[in-house]
Amino acid sequence: MTGTAAWVLDRCDDLTRYSAREDALERVYLSPEHSAANTVVAAWMREAGLDTETDAAGNLWGRRAAAGPPQRPATPGEPALVLGSHLDTVPDAGRYDGMLGVVLAIAVAHRLRHTVLPFALEVVGFSDEEGTRFGKALLGSCAASGQWDAAWWDQTDADGVTLREAFTRFGLDPGRVGDAARRPQDLVGYLETHIEQGPVLESLDLPLAYVTTIAGARRFVLTVTGEARHAGGTPFARRRDALVAAAHLVTRIEELAVAAGCLATVGDLHVQPGAVNVIPGRAELTLDLRGRTDADRDALWERIVAAGQEIARERRVTFEHTETHRAPSTTCDSRLSAAVASGIAAAVPGLDPALPGTPSDGAASARVPGLWSPAGHDGMAMAAVTGVGMLFVRCRDGISHHPDEHVELADVEVALDACTQAVLALAHQEAR
Repeated sequence: MTGTAAWVLDRCDDLTRYSAREDALERVYLSPEHSAANTVVAAWMREAGLDTETDAAGNLWGRRAAAGPPQRPATPGEPALVLGSHLDTVPDAGRYDGMLGVVLAIAVAHRLRHTVLPFALEVVGFSDEEGTRFGKALLGSCAASGQWDAAWWDQTDADGVTLREAFTRFGLDPGRVGDAARRPQDLVGYLETHIEQGPVLESLDLPLAYVTTIAGARRFVLTVTGEARHAGGTPFARRRDALVAAAHLVTRIEELAVAAGCLATVGDLHVQPGAVNVIPGRAELTLDLRGRTDADRDALWERIVAAGQEIARERRVTFEHTETHRAPSTTCDSRLSAAVASGIAAAVPGLDPALPGTPSDGAASARVPGLWSPAGHDGMAMAAVTGVGMLFVRCRDGISHHPDEHVELADVEVALDACTQAVLALAHQEAR
């Protein structure tokens, strides 16, 4: 059963057991649930013929040698094609974001366990893509790509536990986090299968697409400061209401983002002092910005800053901002994208695998769709050390980061076939 779509979905169901909450799925970095998930996924990797290890940042890896068992044992320095995704979740998560890509990669490895390949094959379950616990996304893949920043050690979770303390409690040595870094010469590429997290494939009535680019994101904390005063004793002309100013800013952000063709989300807002009979003196809100290009995204940010300053003058408050995260957009590798497109065409009848700008074979009715990803992925970090490619799987209503995430068994079956064929296409390229 390991190499089937039903097995993949059953294992995604199994992973919902490893949650910090009984009423919802929540599994964060360096938690007991993270450890438990690594243990069970490692067992599945071994069943698929992979040797396993947890690296110095808590990422889980499985590996088989190029020729594949039982021909010869794994060779540590042999270049590897890496398949995978992440095992952590957002609060109140669905069961497929990240997990589907890890489990499907294990199923691909099982299917190819006796296939001779010209490279080693690895599966990774990254430990922290979402950034839920410490507020910094891509921690696991940043460690694997050699981009760990020592400034992160003092970041704290909601309970005041620092990242350094969490490493130690998990059984990791903070001083050895650099050991998790992979070298470019040791990697053939990184391929990730992921639910689309959007409605495009559903609108096209297609199960799969390859990814062209991953949008770069910037995140900010915006602070509006006014004056807290008595709600009954202060007339409107005297008020410096931070929440009203923040509300104007939120609606203005949406207007500017729609006009720019970008995405902007205010996901959290805190008001102080937070009493029913006190005019809010301070409002703090988060902002997530994404665009097809970094230039589009950054131009939108400049317009938002100008709008914040204008609203602050009009409402007699102050407006400040702090950037908390920045990731450049990532263009997927053309060689890996071509392999993914050929895998999709092999799995979905009637699609031409030719990428835009390349000759079509003329035999199919439509080309394999290529979509940009507004959502961030571990490939953004891995692109620092190797080429990345992605396979999108249709998800119902495009919903994600929500318990209603859903994929169809038939779509997972063609995704499993497509990913397997993509690995074989890359093997054929390497052999030549």
